[in-house]
This record gives sequence, C-alpha cells and structure tokens, in this order.
Amino acid sequence: MMSLVSQIGFAHFTQPSSLSSPSIAPFRHNPCSSMSSSSSWTPYEDKDGKKSKKVWIWTQNKQVMTAAVERGWNTFIFPSNLPQLANDWSSIAVICPLFLGEGEILDAQNKRVATVFDVSTPEELEGLRPEDEHAENIVVNLLDWQVIPAENIIAAFQNSQKTVFAISDNTSEAQIFLEALEHGLDGIVLKVEDVEPVLELKEYFDRRTEENNVLSLTKATVTNIQVAGMGDRVCVDLCSLMRPGEGLLVGSFARGLFLVHSECLESNYIASRPFRVNAGPVHAYVAVPGGRTSYLSELKSGKEVIVVDQQGRQRIAIVGRVKIESRPLILVEAKTESDDQTISILLQNAETVALVFPGQGNKQLKSAVPVTSLKLGDEVLLRIQGGARHTGIEIQEFIVEK
Repeated sequence: MMSLVSQIGFAHFTQPSSLSSPSIAPFRHNPCSSMSSSSSWTPYEDKDGKKSKKVWIWTQNKQVMTAAVERGWNTFIFPSNLPQLANDWSSIAVICPLFLGEGEILDAQNKRVATVFDVSTPEELEGLRPEDEHAENIVVNLLDWQVIPAENIIAAFQNSQKTVFAISDNTSEAQIFLEALEHGLDGIVLKVEDVEPVLELKEYFDRRTEENNVLSLTKATVTNIQVAGMGDRVCVDLCSLMRPGEGLLVGSFARGLFLVHSECLESNYIASRPFRVNAGPVHAYVAVPGGRTSYLSELKSGKEVIVVDQQGRQRIAIVGRVKIESRPLILVEAKTESDDQTISILLQNAETVALVFPGQGNKQLKSAVPVTSLKLGDEVLLRIQGGARHTGIEIQEFIVEK
C-alpha cells in the first residue's frame, strides 16, 4: 500500500495562525464526544493501579492508522488543513479525529481538547502553568530532547489535575516519558509514519500489563535430593533489589519452574546480595516477560526477566550481569499432589542457594530453605505450565522430557 506521506506533505508541529480555526467536514463516525471516555485508554496501569496511560497517534500513514486501531488506539491527530483525510479514515475505521491548531488541539466540533506547549529551554519549562489552562489535556513538545528535561516535566506536572502528554517519535523516548521518576506522564502522542513504533509500543504495554497479573504457584513435595557433580552454573545479577520471598522461576523442564530465592537473606557465610539469584546451570529455563522462557545461558546485560514472590506477584527486572562458573551441583526433584510427574532442577550445592517455601496465609514465616538444608518431604513452590516450547514460546504438541 502506498504511504500517504508520499502524496501529502507532512505538516510541521507549529501551524500558521490561519489554521487555528479549521473548517471540519462532518464525520461518519465520532466516538470521542467525551475525551475522558475515549477508547484510547490503554489497559496498562502504573504500579499503584491509579492511572491508565493514554496513547494518541499523529500520522498521515494509513498503515500506521490501521495498526493502531487493531491495537486499540483510535485517537488520531491531523493537520487542520486536512479534514478530508480524517473523514476518509473515519469511513473505514471507528476513530476519534483531532485537529492541530496553533498551540491547541481541537475536536471535530471545534472545541479545544488540549493545549500544546513547545519547550526548548529550561526557562520555558519553568514557566509552564498547566492549571491556568482550560483544556483538560496538556501536550508537551520537548524540542530539545534530553532525558533530564523529561524528568523535569514529570516533576513539574506531578500535582496537576490535567492529563499530561508528551510528543515522541520513537518507542525509546515514549518509554522514558511513561516511566521517568517511576510514575511517568499520563500519555504519549506517538508521531510516526512507520508501523514499527506502533507495534513496539503495544508490545511494551503488554509487558507492563503482565506485571499486574498474579501467577498461579503450586505447592510441591520434595521427593529426591542428590549430589550431581560439577557443572556450569549461572548467577543472574539484576538492576533491581529483591526482597525476602522473591526470586526467579527456573527449572530443567519448562513444564515446571521452581521459585529460586535471591541472595537477599543474611548469611553467616557471605554478605547479602539482594540483586543476585544463583539460578542454576546453563541448560535450565528461566521465565521471561510475555509468557516465554529463555535458557539461562542466553541471558545477558539488558535482557528482561520476571521476578516473582511467594504470592505469585510479578515484576519485570533488567539483567545487569551474568556470571557463569563451574561449581558443584545438586539435583532436586519434586511432585505436586495433582500430578504424578516429577519436576526437577539442578542448583549449585551451596548454603546461599535456596528454594522458596509456600506462604502461610498472611503469616511471614521463613521465606526460603537453602538447598543444603533441604529434606525429603519439604514443600516448595513451583510454576506449572505447558512444557512444549519453540524459541521459548509455548506451543501445543506432543512432548516427552526426562
């Protein structure tokens, strides 16, 4: 399909004053009579569950429009002098068209729905007074892109009752705006003429939404403990600190992953390292975002893994470093009550390596047991899932693993 950019010149952000009051054609579909109820809301919420993040798309590319609508984003920004383009798109998809004027964004009824601020200097950022504006939405266009000004925007608007957007032309910038100072801005105006950033941004939201889902963990009874000799084991050092009860899901078979505790607990043998999980040998699977698994040997700096606690709460963490060293191993096998299948894991045979105990209601009992103290009949936590995998993705096929 030929891109509309090749047919129609793309309008610059700052429009001539003559375009501030566009003449807008009637629309066959107008689902945005109330911007606050627009389906441009994404399912992703911040860690406190208080705010959803909004996405508006600024494009003249029909393929970008199609990809965005298919992913649940239907609010689009058009140059004020191109109402026909918005009308044409409204005839093929249910969209919410908005129009860019001088320092403002209007809806199809010429009502201001957002005020636009160009920011290129610290003084301009310092002078922003969002609460003085009548529009419920604020769109910030950071002309001199840098990370620190992005954080300054978050800080400046943290107590604002407005919905604050930032304009971004790539996913990396968008992610910084959405995460800076932990909570980020309320939304993103994604200004692109290529489909790939739309796909990347949706994948980003899917990963973050996954964090809000609680994983189902299963109790399993230890049935065998056996010294196994030497092997190459992997220590995974994260860019995040872990708390008692947290660790990584690791196992010899993808069908059952043990919750391996971090080294956050105090020990007589070695200093606490709350960023580290001594996870197992190189062949083992580890849970990563998207319902996938990765081999421990494939992890490296910058990769993402899932940190899970005793209750199944999960969060995404970035791998900072991986250490592979030859160490003595121990084999641990366990079975669940509902399944006679044996689930196994190999771990370094050391006092600092531990498996997570099942939680006892709200009681904070011992969170983990070192593999050197593990006994037959002890209960540990597993994640039971489909065993057949292709490049880490679960698939439906017959498989036998021993």
